[in-house]
Amino acid sequence: MTMLVLAALAWILLHVIVAGPLRPALVGRLGLSAYRGLFSVLSAASLAALIWGYGQAPYIEFWPSAGWVTAVPVVVMPVALLLLVGSLRPGNPTMAGPDMILKGELPVSGMTRITRHPMLWAFSLWAGAHMIANGDAATLLLAGAILVTALNGMRSIDRKRAAVFGEQWQRFANKTSIIPFAAAAAGRVRVSWADIGWLNILAAAALYAVILWAHASLFGVPAYHP
Repeated sequence: MTMLVLAALAWILLHVIVAGPLRPALVGRLGLSAYRGLFSVLSAASLAALIWGYGQAPYIEFWPSAGWVTAVPVVVMPVALLLLVGSLRPGNPTMAGPDMILKGELPVSGMTRITRHPMLWAFSLWAGAHMIANGDAATLLLAGAILVTALNGMRSIDRKRAAVFGEQWQRFANKTSIIPFAAAAAGRVRVSWADIGWLNILAAAALYAVILWAHASLFGVPAYHP
């Protein structure tokens, strides 16, 4: 369990501190390309350590993984996969990665009409659903680390994009929301089926079917086990 605890702490510190308040100083010292390369290597290493630590951790149960809790991921994951697939649209202003150079208004379309952070909400939903369904210490540490960094990443990306795009970002943020459908509920944007997209729905459904089929082989338990 010690390895998993250390890996979870490393993952959180890397994404909350190194990618947060320490980022400007590190970029200034290393350069943007070197910083991104180092951050990618450290992220991959900490993720590998998380997965390895999870596999080695003892099973310590807080609540049983049985009954209705095991249905939570089955219900939540289609939504998470739809957000994930929709987040991959080219030109998404909140995609993690290299800072984009866009002219004119930042596009408010597709999944960004629902939430401006569809990918991070996909990770958050995955983590939260699996924490509920698997009431053991190892899952709480692994998924909890992912959940903390995904939720923190929404505000962190907002700050970084505001610094890069200035008024462009402010106009984009005024038309969108972090909380799904909050901008639509406030009347700042309209959401239609075209924004969700039938291709996204079909791709998410196909991915969901593959996960249901392969879950037992990959992770040792079926996706649903009442």
